[in-house]
Amino acid sequence: MASRRPRMRTASISTVETVQGTHSFKITQYSLHKQISTDKCFCSGIFAVGGHNWRILYDSEGQDARSEYVSVFLELIGELVQVTASFRFRMVNPVTGVSSMSNSFSPLVFNRENPTHGFTSFVRKNELEFSTKYVQDGCLVIECDVTVIKEIQVKEIAVTSDFYIHVPPSDLSNDLRRLLDSEEEADVTFKVKGEVFCAHKIVLAMRSPVFKAELYGPMRNKETESKTVEGIDPIVFKALLDFIYTDSFPVMEDLNFDEQEDMVKHLLVAADTYGMERLKLICENILCKRIDVESVAYTLALAGQHHCNKLKNACIEFIICQKRMDVVIASLGYEHLKTACPDVTVELWEKAAKSSMA
Repeated sequence: MASRRPRMRTASISTVETVQGTHSFKITQYSLHKQISTDKCFCSGIFAVGGHNWRILYDSEGQDARSEYVSVFLELIGELVQVTASFRFRMVNPVTGVSSMSNSFSPLVFNRENPTHGFTSFVRKNELEFSTKYVQDGCLVIECDVTVIKEIQVKEIAVTSDFYIHVPPSDLSNDLRRLLDSEEEADVTFKVKGEVFCAHKIVLAMRSPVFKAELYGPMRNKETESKTVEGIDPIVFKALLDFIYTDSFPVMEDLNFDEQEDMVKHLLVAADTYGMERLKLICENILCKRIDVESVAYTLALAGQHHCNKLKNACIEFIICQKRMDVVIASLGYEHLKTACPDVTVELWEKAAKSSMA
């Protein structure tokens, strides 16, 4: 019987290469700009993204003087070729750095015949004239995120095997979640503000040194396997159990932005309490991305209280590098910081002083 020769198999994968960039356009003395400009259209400096040159066009009159809105556009500069790009405009508070609103476009084609795309109705004029939401200290700031679609790349992959067996991804976390949800073979219960949660001691001890000491240490109560948990809400304790069993951060799509941030902060406290270092770092990372002048002092106090050095350093750097010390000092959060973490307050001032002398 003739031996079977191996047959060459080939495969390919198609990917889209993109390049992203952000440009911040600040208009100082906004009212004076409007008075002296003849066409009421202000142009940003030229910036490069994806090997192409762009600029922001801001029209304070909109389509015409009777329009209720100002307009803003993205313009491709001096290109003879066709460029595909998506973009998003944001109005940014000049003092706090907080984005107040944004508008975005799906990928569009820019070329010599049609180099400009944007929003004719971007912001109402009366919001700019009579509100400090967008214009403060005479300054207006617009940021534009540009994503240039470079090209579609197809790569070939050589496979030398005759046979291909699909191996499914690991479903261990799903099995453990079902074990938690079903309460099958559960051997410990927790009472949290009137709600009862059933769990498995060996899983908790494996994941948390604090649970291990409570459930298997010499100080454990051998008479009962029911524990009362103080200082934590049931929804947070449930999220903590989910992470212990699945190693996955909870999905919070049903919560608004502020509720999500509160949940992350409560989970950070729970993670610190139970020695869950990975969960604690995940929470720190999320909070680092949500720092703004209104909440930075509260977040800094939280970081100091729970020994989150990375989050603490991020908060201090945000305050010092952005030169927002005066705004932070005027916030209610700063009063809380001074009371809750005086040592962190001293560290903030020491680093600010060193930064000013550098």
